[in-house]
Parts: sequence; C-alpha cells; structure tokens
Amino acid sequence: MSAAKIIYPEQFGHQDAEPTGWFTVVELADLRLPGLPADKRSLQRRAADERWMERRALDGELLSRKRPGRGGPVEFHVALLPVAARQELVRRGFCSDAMAAAEEASETEQLWQWFGAQPDKVKNEAKSRLEAVSAVLLMTETLQVGKNAAVRAVADKNGISPATLWSWIKAVGTADRKDWLPLLAPKRKGGGKVAEIPEELWQLYKSDWLRLSAPPAAASYDVVRRRAKTLGIAVPHIKAFQRRVAREIDPYVVILMRQGATALERHVPSIRRTVDDIDVMEWVNIDGHVFDVEVEHPDTGKPIRPTLVGIQDIRSSKILAWRVGVSESVATVRLVFADLIRDWGIPKDIILDNGRGFAAKWLTGGALTRYRFKIKPEDPQGLLVALGVNIHWATPFHGQSKPIERAWGDLCNYIAKSAELDGAYTGNSPVNKPENRGTRAIDWDEFCALVDREIREHNAREGRTGRDYAGRSFDQVFAEGLARTIVTKPSRQQLRDALLAVERKRGDAQSGEIRLLGNRYWSLECREIAGKYVTVRFDPDDLHTEVHVYNDSGAYLFTAPVLEDHGFKDQAGATVVSKRRSHVRKMARQYAEAADLVDPAEIARIKSGVRAAPEPELPAPAAVRIHPSRQSVAAVAAPEPAPPSARARNRLFAALGKPRLVE
Repeated sequence: MSAAKIIYPEQFGHQDAEPTGWFTVVELADLRLPGLPADKRSLQRRAADERWMERRALDGELLSRKRPGRGGPVEFHVALLPVAARQELVRRGFCSDAMAAAEEASETEQLWQWFGAQPDKVKNEAKSRLEAVSAVLLMTETLQVGKNAAVRAVADKNGISPATLWSWIKAVGTADRKDWLPLLAPKRKGGGKVAEIPEELWQLYKSDWLRLSAPPAAASYDVVRRRAKTLGIAVPHIKAFQRRVAREIDPYVVILMRQGATALERHVPSIRRTVDDIDVMEWVNIDGHVFDVEVEHPDTGKPIRPTLVGIQDIRSSKILAWRVGVSESVATVRLVFADLIRDWGIPKDIILDNGRGFAAKWLTGGALTRYRFKIKPEDPQGLLVALGVNIHWATPFHGQSKPIERAWGDLCNYIAKSAELDGAYTGNSPVNKPENRGTRAIDWDEFCALVDREIREHNAREGRTGRDYAGRSFDQVFAEGLARTIVTKPSRQQLRDALLAVERKRGDAQSGEIRLLGNRYWSLECREIAGKYVTVRFDPDDLHTEVHVYNDSGAYLFTAPVLEDHGFKDQAGATVVSKRRSHVRKMARQYAEAADLVDPAEIARIKSGVRAAPEPELPAPAAVRIHPSRQSVAAVAAPEPAPPSARARNRLFAALGKPRLVE
C-alpha cells in the first residue's frame, strides 16, 4: 500500500488566509491526521460519540460553530482533536501553537454540563442509581459487610439484578464521589446509523415543506417519493427527513418560511415600557374601534357598524375624549381633538395611527414626518402642528404601539356583548357569530348613551392592577397626576380653529369668490384675493353659513358668507344679484370720487402746453460699405462676349433683306 499523501496549506486553499484553527469534518478527513479516522463517516461517528457539538472551552464558548456564509457546514476547533493531530496541524502550518494549546473545559465540567441539559426523567433515574450505589458503599465501609453480599442485598431490595448494580459501581470507578450523579445517568443513544438522503431529494423536500402554505410533512414526502420513483432511486423513510430538518434547519427559519415574518416577531421578546418618566397630559394616543354591533344609521335608519374614536392618556390609561361616528372620518377625529383641548388642555406628544382619518391635512398638515397624501410646501398647517403637539406615528398593523388597544378589548366585553345589545351583536369574526345575530338594530341615540355610560364606568372602575395603580381607578390616577402637572390651555382663537376644518383654496381670478365643497362664498373683501391662494377655515357640519379666510402667514383676513343658489324661475335671486352689482358699482364710484382724479381735458391741456422735444439729429457712421447686389456681382463676374464675324453679319443681313457688308 502506498503512503498517504500529506496535504499542506498551499494545497488546501489557506495560502492567502490567516489560520483560524477551525476545520470541518471533510477537511479533517482530507488532512489524514494521526489519531483520527481518514474518512468522513468515521469522523462523524467519532464527533457524535465524543459529543463535539456540546463541548466547550474554559470560557464557556462552544468549540463548534456554523461556518460563516449561507448554508455553511459545521466546523470544529482544533482543541477537540487528539494531541498528535494538533501537533501535526502546527507542523504543517494550519494553526499556531497558541491555537493548538487552547484548553477545553475539563471532562468533569463537560459531564456536568451534559447532565444539566438532560430531562427530569434521566436525572431522577440517576438519583435512584446513586442511592443504590451509596447503600452498597454504606454496608461495606460502615457495617463491614462483604461487597458481594451487599450488592445482592441492595439489588433484591431495589428489584434489580446484581449484574446491573455491579455495572453502576463500575461506572463510578475511582471518580470523586461528588461527580457520581452525572456518571450514573443513563446515556441512551439513538438507533445508530444516519440514513443517507440523496441531495436532490433533500433539496426538493425542504423547498416544498418550507412554504407559507405550510404543507404537512407527509405531503412534501409524497412529492419526494414521486420524484424518486421517476429517477429510479430508493427514498429513505419520512422520519429521516424530519430528523434532518430538526438537525440542520434553524427553528427561526422554519417559522419565517412557514408562518411569515409577523409570526417570527412573536417569538422575539417585545419591549416592556414604563410610564414612570412621564406625567399625565404629556403623552396621549388616539385610535378608532369599529363595534361588532348593528346600529341604526342616524340619517337613513339602515343598520351599520358604528366607529368609536377615543383619546387616552398614556400615564393614567384614562380615556379623556371620545365620539361615536358613522366611520373613522376626519370630522369625527377633529371633534374628538376639540373636546380634548377644550376639557383638559393641549398635550405635548401624541401617538397617531397612519390612517386616512388621522393623517389628514386638517390635523397633521405641515408635519415633517407625515407620509400620507401628497405633501406640498404651501399646505396649510394642521391643527396639531399649529398647537405645537409633537406627532409620533404608530407602527402599522402593530397593536402594541397603541396602549388604547387594551381599552378597546375591555369595552368590547362591556358594550358590544352587554345585555342591552343582545341580538345586535354580530361577532368579531366570520366563525364566531352568535346564533341570534342580526335580529335587531339598536337606536343610534340609545347606543351613544350606552357608550358614554360605559366609558365613564371604565375610567371610574377601581381595583386596577399593574403599573402603580395599587387598586385605584384610572380617574384617581389621572386626578393625582393632574394636581402636580402644568397643563397648557388653548385660547379662544385656538379653540375655534380646532372646531373648524381647514383647506387651501384659490380665489376666482375675476370675482375672487371661493368655491368649497360645491358651495360659493364671497364678500367685498374677496377682491383682494382674486387669483391668489388663501387658507379657508370652515365648519364642515354647517357649510351654509360662512368661512373664515387667512393669508399664507396665518393672519386673519375676513369672513365670507355663502352665496345661495336660486331656481331658474326665482325672480328674487335675480334681484339679489342686481343689488349686489349695484352696490359694487356705487362703491367703486365713491372710491373714484374720493381719489380726486384729474379731468381728461385738463390732462390734454397740460400735455399741449408742454414744449415738444426737438427733432433728433441722425448720427453719422465712421465708414460706409456698399453691399453688392446679386445682379451686379453677376455682371462683374461674367466675361464680355466677343463681336460677331463679318460672315456671320452678312448672313444675318441677307436674312433680313439688307445689303451685304464689304469684307
């Protein structure tokens, strides 16, 4: 047999890299080191028998790791290898002396680490074995009983064979008595040889099984079985695939590929926030909740599911303001904010959902972090920006970002499922609907009164636990905090702005009238904004009164009343328009008279008396150049024709009947 070929770093791909002291099973097999098997299978069995995957260094670090990179194999540190193998690696230049001298945890420490990772069943069995061995030791050392007799007596008492007890005594050997427990623990191993799975079948199985559809293992195995039948190769048992999944694929990868990123986030500890560093009315959050209840529409009477919009103080969890609306509209949200600043004041910070109702320009126009609708530099300031409230956007589809979500869950139990709404509750999902759903619809005013009563009861309910509630209610916590907090109250102008919606409009180029939501608004002052953009504030609940007009800097300009429409046969409408025009003409004439304008005849007389300016002299150029015309250039360039000969002239004269010339 020829000598084994020795491999050096330059043949192993290490010539350009620093030695790391980490090797895979395949690399160790190729190196053919002394004291180690020279084939991959034998090395894998050696690593399993000696528990290379579990052994640690003195600092507690594992001596095995995944090689960096996608799908990298497992590699082992040189400290796991026999001394002869380490010395050979140093001689060939694969690792340094320091790497080879790295000490792993002692055998005893590794044994106790292994024992700590075992289930209670193994630990309890180890304890029973220790009691039996200790009983034998007690009889032989203290009672001076022969060892064979002691073993037979203890074996009979515990219902085991003497041979078994002798094997336990042999297991502890001469080890220190404090280490007997892990030595006596049963070390059962699996069924031996690992089934070999063809790589193509393994790739097919894990690709099919790691899908968001989350097919069962049997279905993915059936795909593999059909492919193996086509290829004409044997396929291992389904358990072999499942064991390889557990052995090679990270559990986080399984969750991500079969359940999605949102499910993976649930397996990571979430942040736990404290409110000890904030005061009441410092941070609030707002959100909407659609009730699973059928309520009669206030206008049409048709059954709908109403929406509750509420603002909660984060420090005390008290719901400070709320409104029930047909939907989560901007108007409803605006009124809730108006109630908040009117009753309690202006908060410093607010957490908003990124819904269309909360991110509308009426509320958050001009905010730097507003990522809804088209943002224009000339957009008017929204209510929150004008009041100086710091806006924070909640993470989309993440209920933990809004503490008020917890309150909605409580109110669902006390409102939607209350006895007063029995028969109107629709259930919170298609598979969770009560049998009597849709049998009645609640009156709108009756439902709003129930919501008001239950929210006040929610705030006043005592016995709250968690945080620093200590059995107090949300009202009590809020009142105590408010007594030591400075709250900013709005002015009358700010309160009026809160109750009014805002839009940016352009006055008509000729009349200056403002067109808003199908209505027209005009006053004499509109002549100042003809063709210009202005900010218009109005009450969306009453569009048939007036609007308030502001310039770009926010200064108040004037109020413009609505222009009413009139029927085609309505004579009164024509009279109104005629009077309006007459008033404008009269006012314009008065302005013209007050301007004390000069009469046109006087202007003509003044112009005639003014001495006329003399006729200006034409300046002379320094030199004149005659530009040649096209004909003159041709005449100069063309050569002068030669005169006709005497013979030619005689032929011409003969043709004309004239006498010939004498040559």
